[in-house]
Amino acid sequence: MKPVPLPLFKIGEPTSSAPKGWPLLRLGFRPFYLGGALLAALIVPLWVLMFLGGLQLTPSAPPLLWHAHEMLFGFAVSIIVGFLLTAGKAWTGLATPRGPWLGALALLWLAARLAAAVGPYALYAALDVALLPCVAVILVRLLLRSRNHRNLPLALILVLLALANLTSHLAALGVWPVPPITPLYAGLALIIMMECVMAGRVVPAFTMSVTPGLKLVAKVWVERLALGLTGLGLALWVLAPAGLPTLVVLGLASAMHAKRCLGWQPGTTRDRPLLWILHASYAWIPVGLALLALAQMGWVPVSAGVHALAVGATGGLIIGMVTRTARGHTGRPLVASKAEVLAYALVMAAAVLRVVLPLVAPALYVFALVTAAMAWSVAFGIYLWVFTPWLVRTRLDGKDG
Repeated sequence: MKPVPLPLFKIGEPTSSAPKGWPLLRLGFRPFYLGGALLAALIVPLWVLMFLGGLQLTPSAPPLLWHAHEMLFGFAVSIIVGFLLTAGKAWTGLATPRGPWLGALALLWLAARLAAAVGPYALYAALDVALLPCVAVILVRLLLRSRNHRNLPLALILVLLALANLTSHLAALGVWPVPPITPLYAGLALIIMMECVMAGRVVPAFTMSVTPGLKLVAKVWVERLALGLTGLGLALWVLAPAGLPTLVVLGLASAMHAKRCLGWQPGTTRDRPLLWILHASYAWIPVGLALLALAQMGWVPVSAGVHALAVGATGGLIIGMVTRTARGHTGRPLVASKAEVLAYALVMAAAVLRVVLPLVAPALYVFALVTAAMAWSVAFGIYLWVFTPWLVRTRLDGKDG
């Protein structure tokens, strides 16, 4: 009787340090960081060309919804998935998907992006809603098996993101009687909440680790008020009519995040690009919340707050984290190259051009839109140029992952 071969991989098995399989599919950050960066580099200039009438492309959804949805549930979610499938292994000591399993998840993400551009909407929706529940189940299983309850709130946010995504498609199909933009705002709000939670852990820790003698002690009341007011304020923004209560809550949330930022001693990171990009990006959260507060009374456009959070905060934190984590997980030193520093500066410039310039010089709106798109696209093009060779090869130290 021949022995039955065991499967090469099961989610939740203890991790092994021996390299095996195609390097691109050894750990979640590899395919999802590459896919997310490629989408980011392409989709923004494509959207601007469509918006200005220079490109006749008919995606599955109306162009504005397509742009908003793909930036959130295509670009940002790909980075979140890659990060969580990588961090989950470190948090739990258990294996996350690799090889064919990881390849299937990446192909599911890619198929949804292609369907968004050229396929029927029903196919796009079906493919797009499938990824987040799969990743949520994987993450919950890992956290429960390892009794890592501290990170379960991140899994909850992932589930809520999946529900927001589903609702956005149902609204676009006319099945759910809500404006299609509302669940997209909800998706942005959930991503911002995830960023607030993770930044509160890593930014002060990273800052202390490279600054001798620096002790950053989080004030519990600041942390609780910042997160609580942000959650409440964003919920009111998404679900309630514009008005004074939302303005007040968002304004208070903005003030608490500003206090949080200053408490992390950002001035100590001036000569450390891997750190200052995280501090600078997080500073867009109080700016974005303040702009959303002002938008409640019609004093500024809602899009100013949305893009402060989406371009400045989310885009900046992503470019900072995908460089830092990819360096660490490919066995390279945590020192940003000149090219990476340029990418950081370009994302921050894109945020200023997209958010600030139209507010102070409305006549320059088209110029701001075009130059911001160029800066953004070049930034993620630089990431692809620097990191693609690293992400498709074995770690420098020969370890698995």
